[in-house]
Order: sequence, then C-alpha cells, then structure tokens
Amino acid sequence: MTTETTTTLTHTHFDQVGSLLRTAPLKAARQAYFAGEITKAQLIEVQHEEIAKLVTQEAAVGLKAVTDGEFARSWWHLDFIWGLNGIEAYEQEASYKFHGAKTRTTNVRLVDKVAFNPEHPFFADFSYLQSVLPEGVEAKVTIPSPSLIPNRDGRSDGWEQFYPTWEAFLDDLAKAYHETLLHFYDLGARYIQLDDTTWAFLIARLNEHDADYAKYVKQCEDIVYLVNQVLADLPADLRVSTHICRGNFKSTYLFEGGYAPIAKYLGQLNYDTFFLEFDDARSGDFEPLTEIYNDRKNILLVLGLVTSKQAQLEARENIIQRIELASQYVPLEQLALSTQCGFASTEEGNTLTDAEQWAKLKFVKSVAQEVWG
Repeated sequence: MTTETTTTLTHTHFDQVGSLLRTAPLKAARQAYFAGEITKAQLIEVQHEEIAKLVTQEAAVGLKAVTDGEFARSWWHLDFIWGLNGIEAYEQEASYKFHGAKTRTTNVRLVDKVAFNPEHPFFADFSYLQSVLPEGVEAKVTIPSPSLIPNRDGRSDGWEQFYPTWEAFLDDLAKAYHETLLHFYDLGARYIQLDDTTWAFLIARLNEHDADYAKYVKQCEDIVYLVNQVLADLPADLRVSTHICRGNFKSTYLFEGGYAPIAKYLGQLNYDTFFLEFDDARSGDFEPLTEIYNDRKNILLVLGLVTSKQAQLEARENIIQRIELASQYVPLEQLALSTQCGFASTEEGNTLTDAEQWAKLKFVKSVAQEVWG
C-alpha cells in the first residue's frame, strides 16, 4: 500500500466492526421472500428502507464511518465470496463447529479460475449506501479477507483442476480482490475492511511440537503474500482495515487463544487499521501488540474491549484501565475503541435486543470521548 498520506490517524478513535442486528421489518421481508410471498424487488425495497433508517441511527450515535449493517446478506463472508467469478455456493454435510450452536451448512467452492466480477451485487449495495449517507459521515465497506478462500485443509479443494501451481492460484485471487477494491474506490469508497477468521484458526495450530507446524507456518506466509499483493499500489487515500475475528454466531465463538503465535505475521501485513478482539480471557494479553504495531507510525490498532455478544455493559473503569495498559505497548494516539466484533455476523444475530445494541455503541463512544477527548 502506498504511504504518501497517513489518513488512518485522522479518523475517530470510536469505530465499529460493521454488522448490525437485522430489524424486524427486514427479517419479516426476508422470510416472506423465501416463502415466495413477495418478489425480490419488494424485498430490496424493504431492505433499502431499513438501511436508510439504520445509517441515520449510526450517525446519531456518533459514528463517523457507517455501514449498511450487512442487511443485504445472510453471511458475513459467503455472500461476497460466491459473488466472485469462478466460485459457487453449495451445501456441505457438516455445519461450522461453534461452541454451543450449529450454523447452517452453506459453503463455497472453486468451479473455475477465480476472477473479479464487475457485476458483483455488493457494488450496487454500496452505491445505495452512498446515496443515503447522512451529513458528515463516510461509508465503510465490509467484505471477507481473501485468506478465507485458499485453505490447505480442504475449503478450496480442487484448485489443481484450474491452476498449475498453488502460487498461480494465490496470484489470481489477489488480482481479483485488488480489482474489486479498485472498483469500490471508483464508486466512491475510501474505507474498506477485510474480515478474517483464518488467523484465529492458526493461533491454535501454531505449536512447534505439532507435526503439522511447518504447514501452518507456510499458511501464515501465504496469507501475508496474498494480502500484501491485494493491498499493493492502491490509491493513497483508500484506507483498508482488517478485523481479526474468533468467530461470532448467536453470541457463540469458534476459536480461542492470544495473538502471540501470529503477531509477527500480522506485523508484516500492510493494512492501515487492525480491529483486534480483546473482550474476554480467550483473547490473551496485550504484549503481542508490540509486534503487530511493529513501529509503524501510520497504522491504528482498534481494541475490541467491549463485547457484542452480551447485553450487559462493561465496567467503565475497567475498559479505561485496559486502554491505559495497551498504551504501554502502542502509543495511545494509535489506539482506538470498538466492540470486539459486529452484532450479526450472520442474519440470525447475537442474543441482544436492538436497544441493547445501540446502548453498547453509545457506551463505546462515551468511553472513547473520555480517553481521547
């Protein structure tokens, strides 16, 4: 990524990951659509009405970067991935193994060489979001990281049918994503986030005593190569963030463990902003922040100290103390605050009410104001 500007440090220390609880009218419309009771056009009409109301609420709570809540999609990741050329959706036998809940069984697979899709439906979704932005805020795009697709443990079985080498596959994937980011930019996007659960998977696998340790090190190196190709030579005023997620489905999770095993790799990624989960003991301590920060003066680390999984508000003094502790590893001005994840990574959403969701965001804003002014 170009380093001509330091746009990352100019935006607020209060931010959000992106997904928000689906509203009752939207849920009813989606149910009616899949039951064959309304048309796709009628569903989109309701969807647009709810997004227009949503962004007004986001701005009112103090957010300077607003999303469409991911209201147009069912999954945080799959809806985008199967919109790329060369990839299709299918139903696998098993659901994802969350702690305490089972997901639906949808997944994606390669059916051809992967490529940029100029007709990807997310572009129209972004254009609508742009059209209803309140004064004084910008639109934030949230899509999954390309690292979700190339997985040596089987999620992209069959790449050998279309590519002579693994590296050729990675190069095509990087090109598809790079062109996607540039198209969002042409549509007016200046803030794009790549959400990523792969690093959390690798935290648990990077054990030097594991027989497959070398394989997982290679996977880390592949992700650094892939992502940095995606980010190379983007416009200087395009800010790209990532959210390192441990899983979020109906207030449950997939993975646990601190950042130490992957910190040096995160420190090599050329993102402008890192959203990092630190809402409970599963996330470990702040010491790995030093390696993630890696003396880069133009990045921002957003501490996800407030949980989006539970309604109860955290103790304000505890959050402030933890920010102060994190500032021993990274300068305070290069830190920010958010919830650890979105509120609805899938359309089912976490176990909070709409009112509790907005109370969480107001709480994050008020703490950020107290810490950073």
